[in-house]
Amino acid sequence: MKNLVVGITLAILAVPAFAEDRPALKDAKDKVSYSIGLDIGMTFQKQKMEINSDVLAAGLKDGLSGAKPLLSPEEVRQVMTQFSKDMREKTAAANKEAADKNTKEGEKFLAENKAKPGVKTTASGLQYKVEKEGSGTPPKETDTVEVNYRGTLIDGTEFDSSYKRGEPATFPVDRVIKGWTEALQLMKPGAKYQLFIPSNLGYGPGGTGGDIGPNATLIFEVELLSVKPGESSAPSPAASAPTSASPKKSP
Repeated sequence: MKNLVVGITLAILAVPAFAEDRPALKDAKDKVSYSIGLDIGMTFQKQKMEINSDVLAAGLKDGLSGAKPLLSPEEVRQVMTQFSKDMREKTAAANKEAADKNTKEGEKFLAENKAKPGVKTTASGLQYKVEKEGSGTPPKETDTVEVNYRGTLIDGTEFDSSYKRGEPATFPVDRVIKGWTEALQLMKPGAKYQLFIPSNLGYGPGGTGGDIGPNATLIFEVELLSVKPGESSAPSPAASAPTSASPKKSP
């Protein structure tokens, strides 16, 4: 509740950005004010929040001037509590819809993909295609690897790329998503694989909160550059794969 109220309070600062007469940004204060408003406005749009900007402006003016509020503190509390509840329900419904859609599309994609030339499927459901074999010894779960990679959704949307960042990623094999941990142990240094990762070996129903939605099937191009032997370590609580959010039990 407290966070929601803070968020809405910040959102009030966005009112000038919605005015019909776009303000001139005369100094740093104006630029900061506009930037906050733009960020909050984009968040509102992304979350599809229905806000009356005129009434929002009225609340801002009353708060700044000390005028008598149109609602009592108790009424505000009740309104914001209901608003928070409605937003949670709306978000949950949207996530379920996205999860169901991603599940169906992912299952269809993987069913068709496994029949393609060169694609192999492991017992876990991981699919991979060898684009280039390496040499030497594959990494163990306790080792640390250096890789270049590119990650996309099945529709081709790119969500992460070490190539674009201009430097490879380094991380322990056991600190990434299950699909990566399994695939890396199949690869030898110098190898380049294409991975097709079912959602249960990726980010699952939670997604990442960004481009990777709930139950999303992922595609990665992975190039294993080097392996550094490491000591056994306890697995991290969350698994992730290299994404701009970093490779923790990531990829």
